Amino acid sequence: MNFSNKVVLVTGASSGIGAAIAIKFSEQGAKVALVGRNETKLRNVSKKCADSGGEPLVIFADITNDDDTKRIISETIGKFGKLDVLVNNAGIGTSASITALQAMDVFDKVMATNLRSAVYMTHLCVGYLEETKGNIINISSIAGLEVLGKQIFAYSTSKAALDHFTRCIALELASKGVRVNSVNPGPVKTDIIENSGYNEAYEQIIWETMKKATALDRIAEPEEIADLVLFLTSDKAKSITGSVYVTDNGTLLKGGMKN
Repeated sequence: MNFSNKVVLVTGASSGIGAAIAIKFSEQGAKVALVGRNETKLRNVSKKCADSGGEPLVIFADITNDDDTKRIISETIGKFGKLDVLVNNAGIGTSASITALQAMDVFDKVMATNLRSAVYMTHLCVGYLEETKGNIINISSIAGLEVLGKQIFAYSTSKAALDHFTRCIALELASKGVRVNSVNPGPVKTDIIENSGYNEAYEQIIWETMKKATALDRIAEPEEIADLVLFLTSDKAKSITGSVYVTDNGTLLKGGMKN
């Protein structure tokens, strides 16, 4: 796959899946706009993109802030003049019981990050994507398809909504030549659990539990998700839109985290 002269915008690009996607696109000749809040991590990803021959644009921004989101688009178009691929990857996995005092605060924060930001980013980018007959990829989760455990109602709801947003927008934009798809990973080795505030010991317990929940007895690497994203945005997938692509090492086959 070759993405020479293609412009790709990736949110949540400072680590994990977002970083892997940005680097993979750079390796295939794309010009990548990297969006994130962690300056040190984002610059490290930018260097890896540049080492691959890419021309990364680094944008420090909070995708839950509307003014920042507008700035992301203006800086990307100002630098590259167009947009071919939007990857809505930024997300958080904060958990809480529905009975917890902070339940609604967690819900509002998760929905703002995982869902609203993707909707607003799409709203601002769609005109440019229509010009290039581009692609939108929403990074979702198998949590949107299955109840994986307790106290993740906010995260699961946000991802289920993101999947349906994908289908709705795919239908609306099909006549404009813009394809929209969702990628729904199972366990992937990223820093999302660490960023959720768990200590190192409990983090290891979570990873081991996730591994045992997979049919293939393994946790995916971020690069595997990136490979799927590149396929879906390439001409090899030109007949695919409105699809939800599960890549979970067979976690759903075993009933998710419940067994």
